[in-house]
Amino acid sequence: MYRVLTAGIRHETNTFATVPTTLDDFLYRPPESNPSGAAAGGFASGDELLERFRGTRTIHGGMIDGAREAGLELIPLLNVYATPGGVVQASAYETMKGVLLDRLREAGACDGVLLDLHGAMVTETLEDAEGDLIASVREVVGPTVPIIATLDLHANVTPLMARHATALIGFDEYPHSDMYERGVEAALMMGAALRGELRPVLASVQLPLLTMPPRQCTLCEPMRTLLRKAHEMEQEPGIANVTLSLGFPFADIRDAGVCVSVTADGSAELARRKAAEMAQAIWEKRDDFTVKLTPVTEALEYVRSRPNGLVVLADGSDNPGGGAPCDGTEILRQLVDADARDAVVAVIADPEAVAQAAAAGVGSTITLEVGGKTDDQHGAPVRLTAYVRLLSDGEFVQKGPMGRGVRACMGRTAVLVAGGVEVVVCERRIQPYDTALLRSVGIEPTDRRLIALKSAVHFRSTYEEIAERIFDADTPGVHRPDFAQYEYRRLRRPIYPLEQVPEGESALSFLR
Repeated sequence: MYRVLTAGIRHETNTFATVPTTLDDFLYRPPESNPSGAAAGGFASGDELLERFRGTRTIHGGMIDGAREAGLELIPLLNVYATPGGVVQASAYETMKGVLLDRLREAGACDGVLLDLHGAMVTETLEDAEGDLIASVREVVGPTVPIIATLDLHANVTPLMARHATALIGFDEYPHSDMYERGVEAALMMGAALRGELRPVLASVQLPLLTMPPRQCTLCEPMRTLLRKAHEMEQEPGIANVTLSLGFPFADIRDAGVCVSVTADGSAELARRKAAEMAQAIWEKRDDFTVKLTPVTEALEYVRSRPNGLVVLADGSDNPGGGAPCDGTEILRQLVDADARDAVVAVIADPEAVAQAAAAGVGSTITLEVGGKTDDQHGAPVRLTAYVRLLSDGEFVQKGPMGRGVRACMGRTAVLVAGGVEVVVCERRIQPYDTALLRSVGIEPTDRRLIALKSAVHFRSTYEEIAERIFDADTPGVHRPDFAQYEYRRLRRPIYPLEQVPEGESALSFLR
């Protein structure tokens, strides 16, 4: 049986966010609701990680099942995750990297390494943390041991990552409903490579193109057509994987943007040719990635014009899944001012407000300031007189296709009712993409008329089927899908749509 080591350090870094990401952000997880494998005070490994991820629709859950099918002995060394946020402190990254490399050396000889990464982590000293990590693992295991890394669809793929990885397998879907499948695929590819049934050769092509999250959604055009083309290409002889990395535009680094990675069987020329073909198909649709934002007032008018049906207002600008503070108040302010009915705001991360609600108790009416306490980019605090309808520990099990079976935790949570608006206030930043979150605090989404969610796209994994209409809200924040808001200083230029760039293959950068 082939001996394969696995490890993961995952973070999506928004360099425009003001709050840095610390080691505690990676370490702190209540043990009973820990989706990342990091226990307070230490780093889990081995059987503890196998037990934690087994049976979950996560990347590592997929790797576990894929390894069993491929006849691999899987040995987890480390798997940690922090909610997307500001730049990772250098000391935090070096600590985690040190633990990983020490365990890698202690594990002894191995046949392969599977890495569970994001692809958009930035530290105080490194623009390309994943490239540094893959290169460091390569230095330990040597030039012939296959290293296969899974990546988020928002990875900013760099030359260093492409140079030292044997294969890069990114999520196909956004919402990321296929994390489990990509974990399985990575393990099966590893098995095929170790048995000599596949000789993986990687080619990556970087486009001079930035795109914003709402139009990266694979449930909509242009990504639906582009993903179908990628899947058709994967059925061609000699092609093992085609990955479309749409990039993370909220990272001001040289290599932010769209990249295509193709893994072929033994032919570098085939991999390169197909990567260029796929990149050109994306480039031809570059104007289809333009985002339209809807004012809150317009969404409210739409709700009032309909007798029934759920309207979802996506507050992507304050999406904690992209590094925002999750305490933006613009939608809440407008809903309260407009005396909206059957409306929900989920969620606002405000430990201070939760503490006040908890002190008052369920059934109390309190006056307090909610949200707007992290910075001045997401709206000022909103003063509410609200009824405390519910207090909870904020724990729930995800039911949707993204991470089904994983226990999630909002920290202590309060449901406040101000007029016709319910506000879910919690201690921790969390992206409310699963309807299980609202149901865990007694809110049935299908009984409401308007739900504002701190999410850009992931919410579609569970709300698409029940929503009559979805709007991308025109709100302020560090995750606002509007290039005019950001001043890029490190990004390679020219890049579209910030500037016009040359046509054709000459505009592409072949990373490997």
